[in-house]
Amino acid sequence: MDKKNLFELRKEFLKRELSEETISNSPFEQFETWFSEAQKLDEMEANTMYLATCSADGHPNVRTVLLKEYSSNGFIFYTNYKSRKGKELDENPNATLLFYWKELERQVRIEGITEKVSMEESENYFKSRPFESRVAAVVSEQSKVISSREVLNKKFEELKIKFADGNVPKPDSWGGYILRPSMIEFWQGRESRLHDRILFTKKGNEWITERLSP
Repeated sequence: MDKKNLFELRKEFLKRELSEETISNSPFEQFETWFSEAQKLDEMEANTMYLATCSADGHPNVRTVLLKEYSSNGFIFYTNYKSRKGKELDENPNATLLFYWKELERQVRIEGITEKVSMEESENYFKSRPFESRVAAVVSEQSKVISSREVLNKKFEELKIKFADGNVPKPDSWGGYILRPSMIEFWQGRESRLHDRILFTKKGNEWITERLSP
């Protein structure tokens, strides 16, 4: 394949600004403000985020997951503990989340330590999922090699019959993680690539605010 030149693919960011005078003193309140605005534009996708992990031997990995809860305690998502990301988080609990809200020309980057949520929290969320999503969680041994799509479909249909009463047991290998942040950066696109970047860093029980060069 020949090299493709993408030099002309560029866009100016002109919609908004972010200043020390308008940003909240709390990174969680600021996240709530931005998340609410993102929901108004795209309610079904505002909680899409990128999760970056790193294995014990230093190999990075990133994928798309969905934010399911957030508070001043942290940001919660659910997955299969035996998946690649689950294994990496067991080896190295440091992780980064990234939200990108294209229409608002905004990003939020969150670094911190992950830990599993309680079994009760995982059970409660699992029960709230649609029936077929719960069945799919039982079917999928996430990240494992499978012989064909047909094998997956067959098992899915068999389990839909088996659990026709709606009582689908949560797999022991399925549950939630909470990322407890030590750093949260808010990025607002600006003209001429002179973007606004304001960083919150946790120092003890306090959050220190700094502006970063774009």
